[in-house]
Amino acid sequence: MRKLPFLFVAGAVTAVVAAGAGAWHVFGPGDVQADAKAKNTKGELTTASIDTRWPKPASNAPAEPAPRPQPVAAAPSAAPMQAQPVAEKRQAYVKPACNNPNALGVSRTVQIDTTGGPGLGMSQYRDYDFLQPGEVVLTFDDGPWPVTTPAVLNALAAQCVQAVFFPIGKHSTWHPAVLKQVLAAGHSVGTHTWSHQNLASKTPQEAKDEIERGISAITLMAGQPLSPFFRFPQLRQNAELKAYLAERNIAAFSIDIDSEDFRIHKADKLVASMMEKLKKKGKGILLMHDLHKWSAAAVPDLLAQLKAGGYKIVHIRAKDTLSTLPQYDAAIAAELQPVRTSNARPISSVIQTVD
Repeated sequence: MRKLPFLFVAGAVTAVVAAGAGAWHVFGPGDVQADAKAKNTKGELTTASIDTRWPKPASNAPAEPAPRPQPVAAAPSAAPMQAQPVAEKRQAYVKPACNNPNALGVSRTVQIDTTGGPGLGMSQYRDYDFLQPGEVVLTFDDGPWPVTTPAVLNALAAQCVQAVFFPIGKHSTWHPAVLKQVLAAGHSVGTHTWSHQNLASKTPQEAKDEIERGISAITLMAGQPLSPFFRFPQLRQNAELKAYLAERNIAAFSIDIDSEDFRIHKADKLVASMMEKLKKKGKGILLMHDLHKWSAAAVPDLLAQLKAGGYKIVHIRAKDTLSTLPQYDAAIAAELQPVRTSNARPISSVIQTVD
C-alpha cells in the first residue's frame, strides 16, 4: 500500500526502488482512457487523515450491511453467506504456542464475518469501531520479501504477537517460501492486488483483474486458502470497487495510523513517530511495510515500547476463507509455467563443468 504525497499520473507505471531492500512499488496509473479515469476517480472514498492527500469524495460511500466484528468466544452469526463462485470454507486456526512468559503477546483475538464486505479502519470506514482504548492491530503490506519479512516474523515471534499481512501477487510468485513462513507462523494473510496498481485510476475490468489476479496468485503460492481481507494500494478506491469486494464477501482494510515508512528511513525515528501518533489516537490499526529494511529493524523496539506503554495487541482473523475464481487461477498458472523452446540443444552440450 502506498500513501505518497506525490503520485505520478502518467501513461507508464513508475517503479520506486526501496533503498537497501531492493523493493519496488507501482504508484502511477497505467494506460487508461480519460473518460474511464474520470468515471472511476469521481466519488473516491477518502476521509479523515487522508483527506489532505487525495481528492474529496463526490458522494458518500454506501452504508455497509455487514455485521459488527465479534470476539472469537462469541456465538457465530446466523446470517447466511452471499452466493460465491466457489463455496467458502471455514478458516482453520491454531493459536501458536508462546514460550516467553514476559512477552507482549496477543491480548484479544477477534473473528470477522466478512459477509457483505465490511470496512475496517477509521481513516475511511466508520461503521465498525471495535477496538478498545489502548488496543493496536499490526498490519504489514507489500511482502513477501527475502530477509526483511523473515526479520519481521522473528521479531513478532519473540514477543508472541500476531499480525495481518497483505502481500502482493507478483512478490508472492517470486518468494513463495517466504509467504509460507508467514502462514506457518499463524498470521492472517489477505491480499493487496497483483502488482500494486492505483485501482481508482483503472477501468472497472482492469481493477477487477488486479484484485483477482492477486488473490489467485497468492493463494496458489500459499498452497492454501487465504483470509478474505483486502487492502487497496495507496488506499485508493471508489464506491464501485468497494461494492465489488462486498459481492465477493471480502473485508476492506484501511488504517488508523500510518507509519509513513515510505519516507522515514531510520528505525529509531520511525518508532518515535508511530508511538507519538498512537499516543494521540489512543488505539488503532497500524500500517507498516515488511519489505523495507528500516521497517523490519524497527519492529523489535516498537513492540518493546508498546509493552512498556501498556498497549494491547489485537489479532484479527477471518471466520471463513476466500475462494478464488477459476478463470484467474488458470491464467496465473499458465503464466507461471516455464518457457520451453523447441530448438533447445541437449543440456550437456550447452552447460559443462570445466573445473
